Amino acid sequence: MVPRYSRPEMVAIWSPEARFRIWFEIEALAAEAMAELGTIPAPAAAAIRRGGAARVADITAADLERIDAIERETRHDVIAFLTWLGEGIGPEARFLHQGMTSSDVLDTCLAVQMTRAADLLIADIDALLAALRDRAEEFRHTPTIGRSHGIHAEPTTFGLKLLGHLAEFQRHRARLVAARAEVATCAISGPVGTFASVDPRVEAHVAARLGLAVEPVSTQVIPRDRHAAFFCALAVVASGVERLATEVRHLQRSEVREAEEFFHAGQKGSSAMPHKRNPVLSENLTGLARLVRGYAMPALENVALWHERDISHSSVERVIGPDATITLDFALMRLTGMMAKLTVYPERMAENLASLGGVVHSQKVLLALTQAGLSREASYAAVQRAAMATWQALGKPGARDFRANLLADPEVAGCMSAEALDKAMDPARDFVHVDATFRRVLGS
Repeated sequence: MVPRYSRPEMVAIWSPEARFRIWFEIEALAAEAMAELGTIPAPAAAAIRRGGAARVADITAADLERIDAIERETRHDVIAFLTWLGEGIGPEARFLHQGMTSSDVLDTCLAVQMTRAADLLIADIDALLAALRDRAEEFRHTPTIGRSHGIHAEPTTFGLKLLGHLAEFQRHRARLVAARAEVATCAISGPVGTFASVDPRVEAHVAARLGLAVEPVSTQVIPRDRHAAFFCALAVVASGVERLATEVRHLQRSEVREAEEFFHAGQKGSSAMPHKRNPVLSENLTGLARLVRGYAMPALENVALWHERDISHSSVERVIGPDATITLDFALMRLTGMMAKLTVYPERMAENLASLGGVVHSQKVLLALTQAGLSREASYAAVQRAAMATWQALGKPGARDFRANLLADPEVAGCMSAEALDKAMDPARDFVHVDATFRRVLGS
């Protein structure tokens, strides 16, 4: 990813230095397990640990160039690394990689990187959940209009709006935890995964030390359905990011103006129009979410490999592994900051609630009329007549509001008093169960 959309903590997981240190750890742990089993001499395992640790402790640019130079000759990345590593170990390096195949190192390393990336993403979501909880509580009882199809529907609270997103990100967190568990698998099973040249106890030892599970049947590579599930989980999280960002974008529109991104001192919205305050963060998040979702499809295509293995997945994962996790990490961080600083305008929410003359209470009047004895069909027709009359006269001199149009309708007035109508249209009725919904999501 480009530095503009990258955070150093996530970038570091995918750096060449980090990858080579994980490769070494896998090789050293395997050698130590083999030494315990008597496959290789114990002094050789100790030499591998000692010499290799010193070699990878401070990998320099010159070391990276040396590895690249070897790979240009051998055309094999793992052999290039093992050759470079062996140069710092000495004769005992001949016991490196005994009975193993490249995928044992590559796939197990990828599992470590993906679990570390998942840990950062889970922490990102925890931070976002905290911000959403604070803002949802802050506006728990702040009335605003709910919209369906972009049109005023019925009143809700701004806190409930945010609570819905909070509940969604709780689900996203659970999905990431499950995805992490699915990719946290180790394979040290040798060519075509039969363990013919490496004892299964080596795999168990490496897996335990790295905090991974053992892959039940690796067929030389870890099956890519696991990775597909991981990247699909990232894509679903990204869709949640976009849903919240889209809400902010709509609320910031000039015609709505109920909430907006924090506008910093000295910030400029347009090179041409000095008045502009644009939703640039949420628009940026929308674009980043598209990228993350785009990485899910190549991961799905990676599942169908030839026979026990091929490497058609390899080039894909070298791109989507870093890019998807780095992009989502940045997006979650940006979303958290945006929501923590979101500027909210309750007065404007109240203005918008009242802007249609009370028609947003139409369902409550409909129900009250049916309970007063009018058929549902007649009740609906009467309420709709009053609502349409209100709509059509909005802003015109002498226009009547929804309540007045209802009382002027003989069919309504014949079965409902003004007091009963006011009771039906009481705004407090919209928010009776707000606290109960909060308890569902946040607990008591």
